Amino acid sequence: MFALIKSYFSNDIGIDLGTANSLVYVRDRGIVLREPSVVAVQTGTKNVLAVGTEAKRMLGRTPVNIQAIRPMKDGVIADFDITEQMLRYFITKVHNRKLTQPRVVVAVPSGITEVERRAVKDSVTHAGAREVYLIPQPMAAAIGAGLPVAEPAGNMVVDIGGGTCEIAIISLAGIVLSRSLRVGGDEFDETITSYMKRAHNMLIGERTAEEIKMRIGSAFTLADELTMEVKGRDLQGGLPRTVLVKSEEIRESLKEPLASIINAIRATLEQCPPELSGDLVDRGIVMSGGGALLRNIDQLVSKETKLPVTLASDPLVSVAEGTGKVLQSIEFLKRVATSDRN
Repeated sequence: MFALIKSYFSNDIGIDLGTANSLVYVRDRGIVLREPSVVAVQTGTKNVLAVGTEAKRMLGRTPVNIQAIRPMKDGVIADFDITEQMLRYFITKVHNRKLTQPRVVVAVPSGITEVERRAVKDSVTHAGAREVYLIPQPMAAAIGAGLPVAEPAGNMVVDIGGGTCEIAIISLAGIVLSRSLRVGGDEFDETITSYMKRAHNMLIGERTAEEIKMRIGSAFTLADELTMEVKGRDLQGGLPRTVLVKSEEIRESLKEPLASIINAIRATLEQCPPELSGDLVDRGIVMSGGGALLRNIDQLVSKETKLPVTLASDPLVSVAEGTGKVLQSIEFLKRVATSDRN
């Protein structure tokens, strides 16, 4: 249906403003930017030194006069000024027409408050947009994953990002039920960090925890269990050391945040209208977001819900792809988003 009613926006941009990573979609060009949501500033000032990939390399490795920060927390803006500068950097980097301001669609968590919505709109506007539309992340994820959201049938999506887990049941281009859980990839990393302190008496950094999650993390039993050498600082002696960590222990450490996600999925299903529940028996659940890449998380969700579970073709870009697809239809965009014209 997106091809039926074409918009005449000449310089549309879709943004997945994530806690961990930000992706930018430009109409007719696709996803043109994918960078970490990290900004390096001069300590004690708002003077930006680096943004994105370059800034992330500095995490945990900066001298006292440089601070690498993440201005997004739990899917919402934690630092308005720094977020605005980060957005301006992203928009300027992808927007070729310097004399015209782009219209921008931004995916936001379904559970954010009106104050948080206003903060996102203001940041994007101040960063150079002339018109801002907000679309719920689960709707964008469903569209980006190719689900037939406009049909009179139930579609369920679970989008696990860096700061939030978005769960929604969608029908007739509207969200019938949704839950926004402030549990995501960041909490997985924090849980791993806490486990290493508790079990191995070792302090590790944010980047090391993420690497452990990606290399040996899992949500369900693996056919071949994995191991990894982890380097960190011994909490007792204070010296660097290395320990061998098994995938079984990392899986055990992730049980609590994963249980929160499973409970939220179950609670959503329990409130689902009967007709749509019947649709989900056949259609199942589609998972997207970086958290969906945790090994065998689809098997865990399927086991706990007794429903078929599939991963989006590219879970990391589903939300950004969704913002791009809605740009193709003015009418559909107005149905699923709100706008402020300036």
